[in-house]
Amino acid sequence: MTIRYTEDHEYVRQDGTTGTVGISDYAQSQLGDIVFVELPNVGASFSKGDEIAVVESVKAASEIYAPVSGTISAVNDALSGSPDLVNSDPMGEGWLIKMSIDDAGELDGLMDEAAYTDHIA
Repeated sequence: MTIRYTEDHEYVRQDGTTGTVGISDYAQSQLGDIVFVELPNVGASFSKGDEIAVVESVKAASEIYAPVSGTISAVNDALSGSPDLVNSDPMGEGWLIKMSIDDAGELDGLMDEAAYTDHIA
C-alpha cells in the first residue's frame, strides 16, 4: 500500500487499482473544526487536478482536488452525519472518496511521506 501527497494536502492511499483520497492531518489541523463535507457522486469521472469535493470548516471552505485521474467508486457516507471524522481520523475513518486509478504513473508525480513532511515544515 502506497500513500502519496499533493502540494494541496490531499493524500491518496493506493491499494491495487483503487485509491482512497482524503486530506492530510496537517490540512485538517489548519482548517479547524470540519462542519460539512460535499462529496461527488459515485460513478463520476475526474482528471488529475479537478475539484472533487468541498470541505467546510468553521474558518473556511476548501476545495479538494483529485490527486490522480479516475472514477469515483465509493464515498464516505459517514461524513454526512459526522464530518468531524475528518478532524479526528483524517487518514482512517475520515477518508473522503475511493476511486479507480486510471493511470498509476500519475502517482509518481506526487510526494512520498518524507517529501511531504519537508513540504509542510
